[in-house]
Amino acid sequence: MTSNQGETRPMRGIALASAGYACFSLQDAIVKWLVADYSVPEILFFRSLVIVLIAGSLAWYRKHPSILKSKYRGTVVLRAILMLVAWMLFYNAARDLGLAELTTLYFSAPIIAIFLSIAMLGEKVKIGRWVACVAGFIGVCVAANPTHSPNLIPAAMSLAAGFCWALSTIYIRLVSRTETTLTQMFATSLLFGLACAASFPWIWKTPDATGWALMTALGLVAALGQYLLYEGFRHAPASALAPVEYTGLIWAFFYGYIFWAEIPTANVFVGALLIITSSLILIFWERRVEKGGNARQS
Repeated sequence: MTSNQGETRPMRGIALASAGYACFSLQDAIVKWLVADYSVPEILFFRSLVIVLIAGSLAWYRKHPSILKSKYRGTVVLRAILMLVAWMLFYNAARDLGLAELTTLYFSAPIIAIFLSIAMLGEKVKIGRWVACVAGFIGVCVAANPTHSPNLIPAAMSLAAGFCWALSTIYIRLVSRTETTLTQMFATSLLFGLACAASFPWIWKTPDATGWALMTALGLVAALGQYLLYEGFRHAPASALAPVEYTGLIWAFFYGYIFWAEIPTANVFVGALLIITSSLILIFWERRVEKGGNARQS
């Protein structure tokens, strides 16, 4: 599918990305559980291994072209490095920050992504997307109140991770114009796995039964989330999907309650309402634009 075709279906892209971010929130909860006992590189290695096995097998079965022959292979490597840095920063910060606070600081990424989509992809960001993005960011801040962080270093790590992730999403949109989702997943996770495996002589700890189960589940959830998100970027502009990332905070609070019995306070509900409102603004705006485009073509 070409990028022109993809941009005529923003609603499909929004739906796919929303489901993908729900998976990523569950992924974050699983990793926060695992980092209490295992190092981040070891966790990321097993996550990558599962994705490589799934994506590689499907890409081979469907006879997808090798990404090594792509003109974007250098971009794929750069994106893999950015995502690896983002995950390393984010999950090491998870040792010192709560899931809600961690997610909030990380959600500087959608605002950054909109600016980068203008500078790097030449996307024209209209008022509806700006309103949705800003409203969602305000909702995130109200919900988790990150200004009370007692430790600035983990907070700075989470913000830096947000920048790396935002830049990597721009590259996803760029590469998705020509490369299949499965080959992107395979290449990125393979590079992840190799980089993490290099640290094994210093950090390896053999997982117990619970560790094996959680790491396998992590890989499956991450694989599904990546596939949904990459497909979302194939159908919609990066600037349209940036505000959708805020829905992940709602899932973060849900998983926080399920796994750690964290009960949201009043400001969480107010923030969540703002986030939901921003998503509805985005959906209304994209439907209006899509209908207007179809009316002009008819």
